[in-house]
Amino acid sequence: MKLQPTNRLRTLAIGAAVVSGALVLSACGSDDNTGGGNEGGGTKAASNIKCDGEGNLLASGSSAQKNAMDIWVKNYQAACEGSAVNYKPTGSGAGIQEFLQGKTGFAGSDSALKEEEVEQSKKVCEGGQGINLPMVGGPVAVGYNLAGVDDLVLDAETVAKIFDSKITQWDDEAIKKLNPDAKLPSTKIQAFHRSDESGTTDNFTEYLHSAAPDAWKYEPAKAWAGKGGQSADGSSGVATNVKNNDGAIGYFELSYATGNNIPTVKLDTGAAEPVEASVDNATKAIAAGKVVGEGSDLAMELDYATKADGAYPIVLVTYEIVCDKGNDKESLDLTKSFLTYTASEDGQSALADAGYAPIPDEIITKVRETVSSLS
Repeated sequence: MKLQPTNRLRTLAIGAAVVSGALVLSACGSDDNTGGGNEGGGTKAASNIKCDGEGNLLASGSSAQKNAMDIWVKNYQAACEGSAVNYKPTGSGAGIQEFLQGKTGFAGSDSALKEEEVEQSKKVCEGGQGINLPMVGGPVAVGYNLAGVDDLVLDAETVAKIFDSKITQWDDEAIKKLNPDAKLPSTKIQAFHRSDESGTTDNFTEYLHSAAPDAWKYEPAKAWAGKGGQSADGSSGVATNVKNNDGAIGYFELSYATGNNIPTVKLDTGAAEPVEASVDNATKAIAAGKVVGEGSDLAMELDYATKADGAYPIVLVTYEIVCDKGNDKESLDLTKSFLTYTASEDGQSALADAGYAPIPDEIITKVRETVSSLS
């Protein structure tokens, strides 16, 4: 099992023992792409929220959790009229930078803090440091737009070559070999990637680097490193370009595909059958990870090269990044109150209509304990 590089603060992963039910979610982005509401669960969730602190809590970062944040904020503010939570889906990289500059109470990120970012956080977190609290996660879909083709199988090597401009036509022999019954046109491939620093990109390139190391020579990172292709801002920008251009392909959270009626690639992972991007299949992939961490930081490692039957390997987990100690005194109570709600049973279950599923009990219990200890 090839796991992403870690440091002391990036050492916690989900194992089979902690995965239960529908663990991973079709993560969302800067638009409400789910088509579902939260009115049913919102009233119930809001009724059990314990309000504490007043004023305006600023946060920013991951666009993958934007729809989740919309639901949480709506419910929280309905219960706590004296408080406002303003979350900006600026992307994981920008969110972390704003947090490290002391501009926000917490950041959302689809990747755990790097070692150098932890060191930087000590300047903002007086007497403490930044920690990663997993709140949501989900499959990263590879969506495509190809006239006449509604069922497409690719493997990691082929995906890597497409996004590195080494395969440029849809009727390439490598694609034809994986899709012998498809009528593949000679249409030029238009590969779209994120222009902003993104945890979605980080996780997508973790998959390419782990599952196709000979084809993808670049180190996984939030910033895109592949050759050629076209860039777009945010997952919504990538999805829009894929939807509007015949021959296009891109990567984004599953909700962008379902919300925009974009077909998604099935991945040939070496399992008995190609694997579809779905909540249940991503759950199986996360089950291939393991818990290896320590302390209050709850960063996760995932096995992006899993070959388990039915396991969809391109997954992400989104964290709320906060100071364990040294949080801003003016916003501390509100930060703890809001994150207590998001990690609560009501907060997690409120996401069901948006295509999300709860973080497993053994992990979310640790998140709740950590939130209560923030100072």
